[in-house]
Amino acid sequence: MAPLDAIARTSLLTAALRAEETERPDRLYQDPLAARLVGALGGDLLGQVADASGPRDTDPGQGDPGQGDPGQGDSGQGDSGQKVPSTVDFNAIRTRYFDDYLLTQVKDGGYPQVVMVAAGMDTRAYRLPWPRAIELFELDRPGVLEAKESALGDEPVHQRVTRRPIGVDLLGPDWMDALVTAGYRPEEPSLWLLEGLLYYLTDDETRQLLSRVADLTAPGSRIAADMVGATTLTAPAVAPLLQVFERLGCPWLSGHDEPEALFAEYGIEAEAVQPGEESAHYGRWPDPVHPRHVPDVERVFLVHGVRK
Repeated sequence: MAPLDAIARTSLLTAALRAEETERPDRLYQDPLAARLVGALGGDLLGQVADASGPRDTDPGQGDPGQGDPGQGDSGQGDSGQKVPSTVDFNAIRTRYFDDYLLTQVKDGGYPQVVMVAAGMDTRAYRLPWPRAIELFELDRPGVLEAKESALGDEPVHQRVTRRPIGVDLLGPDWMDALVTAGYRPEEPSLWLLEGLLYYLTDDETRQLLSRVADLTAPGSRIAADMVGATTLTAPAVAPLLQVFERLGCPWLSGHDEPEALFAEYGIEAEAVQPGEESAHYGRWPDPVHPRHVPDVERVFLVHGVRK
């Protein structure tokens, strides 16, 4: 099995965060398979990210309030003295938010096709209580999917799921044909999730990917993703975290302050929410939420929309 490259290794970090969340008494979800996917490398990555963030400041009156960002460990103080937002809580909220979103859309919309873009070590095919029969397509690099298959062995997927792993390069030209060859039907409505991916892509790569997703989706299909705001890439509070990912070889390359406008360019009518807002809180977001009109604030967005 080929070693995972830098971006692919971040899937182990996500597995480590999900395994840690599963052990919490106040957990927002359970991922009983995550611990089998972490490995020594995933634990090391989590430790590096946590070290960059420092211990959490439990007094909400200290430091400048910030907005959470993905990949980050427990909140603390950055080099600038600003409060580093909580990513342990963000990752828990993100996972639960998209869990709920996928299950609701499959139940109410009856989507027969679910596509996980950069699926990594995601185990939703195994752990979610899917309300209808679906085909679940997992797109990622072959080495990532092989590593997951090796760790999970003969673990059965949910009884209503037909899982179709597809090893591809999402920046290459061939993944669209590979998806169709695996049984995906572009003429039928589908449900897509792009989680933990877009900030590792350049702006041009993000736009190329969204354009291809739009080309592959029938009207009425739904697309969801998480994104960071552009200010996040230069915010002093986030700098220690960004330096960690730079050293690991997978820097954050793009952010968008108006994700609704970006998605609209590709025929997707979208809504973006921030962790801590009513629909994305779950009693776990510790920091203030800045209104969208407030400028120059580091942000993360949970985006979902419908293909018009």
